[in-house]
Order: sequence, then C-alpha cells, then structure tokens
Amino acid sequence: MFRTGHPLLKAIRDSAYLDGRPIHPRYMPDISKRFEGLGVGFAPYLQPPGPEIVRWTVGEPGFATPEEILSAAIAELESGNTKYTRGAGSLELCNAVSEYLMAHHDIHVSAEDIVVTPGAKQAMLYSFLITTMPGDEVILLAPSWASYEPMLEFIGAKPVHVQVRKDNFHPDLDAIKNAITERTKMILINSPCNPTGAVFTPEEIEGILDIATENDLWIVSDEIYSRMVWVDWPHVSPASLPGGSERTIVVNGWSKSWAMTGMRLGFITGPPNAVKAAIKSQANSASHVPTFMMEAARVALGCDEAVEKFNAEYEKRREIMKKGLSDLPGIRVIEPEGAFYIFADVTGTGMTDREFADGALEAGVQLIPASLITGGEGFIRVSYATDEESIHEGIRRLKSWLV
Repeated sequence: MFRTGHPLLKAIRDSAYLDGRPIHPRYMPDISKRFEGLGVGFAPYLQPPGPEIVRWTVGEPGFATPEEILSAAIAELESGNTKYTRGAGSLELCNAVSEYLMAHHDIHVSAEDIVVTPGAKQAMLYSFLITTMPGDEVILLAPSWASYEPMLEFIGAKPVHVQVRKDNFHPDLDAIKNAITERTKMILINSPCNPTGAVFTPEEIEGILDIATENDLWIVSDEIYSRMVWVDWPHVSPASLPGGSERTIVVNGWSKSWAMTGMRLGFITGPPNAVKAAIKSQANSASHVPTFMMEAARVALGCDEAVEKFNAEYEKRREIMKKGLSDLPGIRVIEPEGAFYIFADVTGTGMTDREFADGALEAGVQLIPASLITGGEGFIRVSYATDEESIHEGIRRLKSWLV
C-alpha cells in the first residue's frame, strides 16, 4: 500500500487537478447515457421556498397522519418488528387491501394478487417494466403527471402524448384510437387526474377499455386519488368492468387519502402474470416495504372517518381556491372534479405560464407553470391541499399583483 505522501499518489492527484480545479474527465468514468435528456418534471418549481412564500405547488395533504396509524407504526417498532418478511407484504396487510378494493372500488382480487411497494411511484415503475420493452409505445393522455414521461423514457419506452379535450380535460377517444400503432403496448390513465383534476366518466373508462381490448393492449390505471371525487359520477376502475381485469394493472397507495406521503407505501395489482412479474421486480430491487409500516398500512385502510373528514375539508378549500382564482383578471378556471388540484388557464393575462409563475413568485406565491409538461402550455397547476389561510393569503397577493 502507498503512504499518503508517496510520489505516485502525488502524480495522480496533480494530473487530475490544476490549480485546485478538476481537469480532463478521463480519470472519471462517464455515467450511463440513459440519463441524457431525462426530465425531472415539476422539480425546478417544487423546491421549498422561504417561509415568507405561500406554497401552492406540492401535492401534500394538508393534515397530520391520523393518530391510530402513527400509534400502530410505533407499536410495531417498539415490539421489534424490524426483520425481513414476506416480499409482497404481510398476508394480513394484503388481505386488508383485497377487502378494501372490493368494498370501495368493486375490484375483486385475492391477497395473493397484491404487491405492497415502497410508494405508488415504485409500483408505477413496476407496471411500466411489466407492460413494455425498449422501443414500445405508451399512450399518455396529455397533460399528465410529470413523472410518467421520464419514467417511461428511463426504461426505453416511448411516450405518445394524446391531447385531452380542452373544455374539460376528459379523454378524446377518437384521438386515442388514431394514435395507436403496431408498437403500442399500453394505455396509461389517471383518474382523478393530476394535474387537471378531471374525473373520467364511467362511459369514458368503458370506451378506453374497449379500445384496449380491440387492440390487445394493457391498461395501467393510476388510482392514487380514487377517494377524492367531487362530482356526481363515481370513480370507476377499468379493472372492475367486464373484461377489464385481464388487461388492467392498478396502481394505488396510502400517500394522499391518509396523509402518509413520507411513509412511502403503495401497491400494485392485476392479472396473475402481471403480479408474478411485480413480485420479481420487487425481489430484485426493493425487497419489501419496512416491516413495521405494514401494520400501520393495514390500520389506515379502516380509517374511513379520517378520509371523509379530510375530503370534506378539501371540498371546502376547492371552492375557496376556485372562486378566488376565477375572480382574478385573465384567469379561467375549468371545474376541478377530483384530486386536489386546479389547472387554470392564464393566457388571458397576456403572459406565458412561466412568466405568470415567475411573477407570482415575486408576489409571494409559488405555483407550477404547466408548460413543464407536454400539453400544459398556457396553464398553471395549483394545489388546494394546503391550509385555508394559505389559500386566502395567496389569492390576496395575486390580486395585489394583477389588479
């Protein structure tokens, strides 16, 4: 071994640095080219601002995690339940997920058909790996959640953006049909939708299933906001419809409805061949979610009173945000039907969405310019998951700036 002062070590250090600065990167291997051009979605506008800024950006439930959920996690920790366990999640938890899906979404799957994952995003990645190979095409309904496109590109799949209707952000079934090619393998849907707040009607979900069936395609259904519906029609999963369970992979989780974002708990379910692939994906990447969190997740599924309380508050905040934005000059608000986002048209202000977002930040309000995602040009996304005081104060600041 060389001592620190050995001449060879000094020569290596001197060749890599000049005046304390790194020089030619030949001594540093290149990273994989898969990261070149890979987007980061909304990340540039999600950075925490100073405390003086009103933050309308993050899809973070504005409530504390229910006490019974926290107590369950703490009890499991204190009992020493921190060892390796069943990779797909404990049978008790998977049984609870199965019962929950049947009771709330009319999805009939067994405990063996559930894989509990480290967050719904991980489940989403599994679903993409299961349904596509490099070069395969995936239909995205644009605008869509900012992470879908880079996640697909990361594994070599090709996102094909199909614009939703501008009047209500609902799917254009004819446009979906016309976008399908011989390389199309999957249609990705998210209802209720982030960022638009649209809740697709049962007839639209049935229409998408018909298209998938006719073209022998998978459907990946992101249902993380499925309990947050503010319109007269219900959330419907394609997995609950005749012929849907054979070709639908459902992704869901605990983050939004139970205010458990940092606990990173999601799940994936689908037909047996997809579930087997998800189990392999988990075994070769994450192993399983933290053992002590499994009981907390099981307890959460029984906390309907907390979910209903949160939803009542979201509906109230939705109305405050909708009215406040609608009263501002140049802003057009399309009825938000679900989740906790408003996707507002700011073209009437004479500014681009980025100019508007930058001006709003100077006025003391952080929001997201939607041109960061395909199909979002001219719109902003705001979250009304925040507290009422922040909504009122943000509206006041924007009014002072715009009026």
